[in-house]
Amino acid sequence: DGMDGRVARWTNTQSEFGAQYDSIADMVAFGAAPALVAYTWVLKDLGTAGWIGAFIYCAAAGIRLARFNTNIGVVDKRYFQGLPSPSGAAVLAGLVWVFADFGFKPGEHVWLAAVTWVIAVFAGVTMVTNVPFWSFKEVNRKQRVPLWAILVGVIAFAVIASRPSLILFTLFFAYAVSGYVLWARGMRVRPVLPEE
Repeated sequence: DGMDGRVARWTNTQSEFGAQYDSIADMVAFGAAPALVAYTWVLKDLGTAGWIGAFIYCAAAGIRLARFNTNIGVVDKRYFQGLPSPSGAAVLAGLVWVFADFGFKPGEHVWLAAVTWVIAVFAGVTMVTNVPFWSFKEVNRKQRVPLWAILVGVIAFAVIASRPSLILFTLFFAYAVSGYVLWARGMRVRPVLPEE
């Protein structure tokens, strides 16, 4: 998701068609696919409530993507307004991955469907809120990387490799909660005013 726009800018091939096509691809990858995975894995056991939970997530991802497209250049680039759809997808699909990785089977544990439904609705609602999420766009990637940062990166890869499903889900879920922490501390995503 992060490379397509960069490649288009590097090759000077960006277009309005590409931007719209990217949004449709994002909707499928980060909206419909995670909702469908969660529904077919366990949410279908809840009947009507299950498809409502999957629909809430999927519809919220579409709304989130549409709002992102209309807010480009309008809001502070340091923060996203609402949980980014790739992170929402990582939370929902990551939950399914964790449960499957730890050997939980949908038919054997009734609570799996309830937990998955709560996470689907949480991720969906969080995507369409006005809660701020740090965008990491102010990190300067052109500066020289210190040796300790490389060591931290190697250790981080080793930790993730030890139990990727659990570690990655935990990281993305912590990011999903971090916006509420910023919001509780008074941080708001404000429009960027035109320079006079």
